[in-house]
Amino acid sequence: MLGGVGKKQLAASVTSEMMTKQRRYEALVRALHADLYRYAFWLCHNPTVADDLVQETFLRAWKSLDSLKDEGAAKAWLITILRRENARRFERKQFDLSDLDEVQVADPAQGDPEQTIEQRWLRRQIAQLEPEYREPLLLQILYGFSGDEIATVMELNRNTVMTRLFRARNQLREAMQDNAKTGGQKNG
Repeated sequence: MLGGVGKKQLAASVTSEMMTKQRRYEALVRALHADLYRYAFWLCHNPTVADDLVQETFLRAWKSLDSLKDEGAAKAWLITILRRENARRFERKQFDLSDLDEVQVADPAQGDPEQTIEQRWLRRQIAQLEPEYREPLLLQILYGFSGDEIATVMELNRNTVMTRLFRARNQLREAMQDNAKTGGQKNG
């Protein structure tokens, strides 16, 4: 049985551990919220659903934050949680998917109009890739994940990931070549 001093020390220890967990969690949210939202939006093409996915991801992360031992793996860990949350969304209910062309994504760098047109064209081409090719490519270009990291996040064999990345890049290269041949415009 604990005495008065023992109870106070235990309470102080618990409070200290909770504050440490809270600070760690808040640092994760500040550092990775924008990246998670961007990835969620690429998955669902709906800003409201993307917000919900990110919120659920961080809720699950809070509950199991003690299982994250390597802070360097936090982004991959959170993206894995987000992917699973997105899969749960389809288990619960089917949503209407909107066409990416109808969704306007704010571009903070409203620079050169020609560059903006090229970026939109590239986004459309990436969005048209099959999900099995699009997702590993996004993990690589948006977050700089290696093939091994992508394999871990997607729960796939590394060779499978590398093949999908190769095919995704080839499909984009072919689309760029076709676009160059037609002069960037389709007549008709």
